[in-house]
Amino acid sequence: MSGRSAGPEILRLIELMSKLPGMGPRSARRAALQLLSKPERLLAPLAMAMSDAAETVSACVNCGNLDSINPCAICAASGRDQSLICVVEGVSDLWALERSGEFRGLYHVLGGRLSALDGISPDDLNIDRLITRVEGGTVNEVILALNATVDGQVTAHYVADRLENFSVKVTRLAHGVPVGGELGALDDGTLAAALSSRR
Repeated sequence: MSGRSAGPEILRLIELMSKLPGMGPRSARRAALQLLSKPERLLAPLAMAMSDAAETVSACVNCGNLDSINPCAICAASGRDQSLICVVEGVSDLWALERSGEFRGLYHVLGGRLSALDGISPDDLNIDRLITRVEGGTVNEVILALNATVDGQVTAHYVADRLENFSVKVTRLAHGVPVGGELGALDDGTLAAALSSRR
């Protein structure tokens, strides 16, 4: 779309939407036009919801989950097993595992995975906070629920090495998670099987 067919505000909306996962320039144009064609029903409520989220949602000081309360609802829940931490790459993985209804412990969001190609080092991830939580002495087991990609496995090995000197059991998700698969794309039954058969 050229500058002659749309104003700068529309082009900016399309540009920002195209940065969302799964949204290329064509999808962003279609979505932007749909929003703009129904401003009262779609655009204004979306703008308000985004503004509210920007003001109230933040990363949990304990685990890194996104919530409007801090610590997040999961960390603050009294019925969760405080001795069990499930380590995930991102919040979408946490939500996927939570949907399975199988896990009743706490989580820890790394905020990504190690990647030499993308220049992501241990300092770029939330690993030191995990070590601090384990040093607290209440954690008995850390489940490494990282994606079964090459970078995910490298990250799992690195985290396991960092936890080696602590008296904590380190386990990984087992059956049910295919190599090269993403946790967020798996169904609830597969995730439940992977959690129950961890090693």
